[in-house]
Amino acid sequence: MSEQSNKRLVHYTKETYGDSFGADLLEQYKMYVQSTENVSARRVASSRYLLTLNIALVTLYGIQSEGLVQSYWTMLVPILGIPVSVLWYQIIKSHSDLNTVKFQIIHQLEEHLPVALYAYEWQLAEEGRGTSYSAVTHIEKGIPIVFVALHILLLISLFLVNLDFLI
Repeated sequence: MSEQSNKRLVHYTKETYGDSFGADLLEQYKMYVQSTENVSARRVASSRYLLTLNIALVTLYGIQSEGLVQSYWTMLVPILGIPVSVLWYQIIKSHSDLNTVKFQIIHQLEEHLPVALYAYEWQLAEEGRGTSYSAVTHIEKGIPIVFVALHILLLISLFLVNLDFLI
């Protein structure tokens, strides 16, 4: 049996912890919810940066591609853009996976509180699988995929345009 499966979220009861159990639990809950919001804020900041970087690369390509035959360094734009976009996708996925775990913990903490607002909200949202709610992360993951496709198309077009020059 793994070490992690032996761990419990709540180690004490009010009787074994003392009178401040409820207040301390609520304070830890608030701090944990804030840490979940911080992960989302980091994801947004990362996405802004990587979107800006991708737009800059595409703009650079547009500025320097006025001539019909581009130089070899022109190919660096999509060659750099593809891994940047893949990295962006992985960052979004990583933050999403971390928040999924964090919300599972929040739901478990809510079992010890008078109301379970996040668990109830998630139930009403059909756990992100229904028509009432579509997780932003699922939509957000599409943006770097679009940029990967754009960079691949740029690379292919550069190759085709320069094919005569290369031969």
